[in-house]
Amino acid sequence: MDDAYSQRGRRRDGALTLSICTRCRDGREDAHDEERGGARFARAILDAFAERRGTLPPVVIRGVACMSQCKRPCTVALSAPGRFTYLFGDLDPVRDAHAVLDALALYASGEEGFMARDARPEPMRAGILGRIPPIDTASALVTTLASPALASLEPSR
Repeated sequence: MDDAYSQRGRRRDGALTLSICTRCRDGREDAHDEERGGARFARAILDAFAERRGTLPPVVIRGVACMSQCKRPCTVALSAPGRFTYLFGDLDPVRDAHAVLDALALYASGEEGFMARDARPEPMRAGILGRIPPIDTASALVTTLASPALASLEPSR
């Protein structure tokens, strides 16, 4: 999994990336258990991935020390060059690890990684926080509204 990243965490290829916020608090933390829900979720996803190894696309799974979605824990993102980037929240570390991996498989198979709402696993429908298209997308979802930088390059008349 981690061979697609250099030692400093920079991408070396176009593999899919699953990012998991390891600092999310899911409300199950207590004074005796300092491990946050995000860290437990990461471990649950890694365990589920190990169970399903060989049935899922190649992916880099990485922890992120905060994904700035503190009001919507637990949070994950799916991204890859030339694909939509998805951000999901409101995920439960106890029950949703396999749903995340199901979404990963769907993401890998879709054109530009697009995942229709009704095709995503149930927890990934209402919990979507963002869907950002790739820069050079062919998707009908994206239209150019204006390009001031290009307009300024046109010869004046």
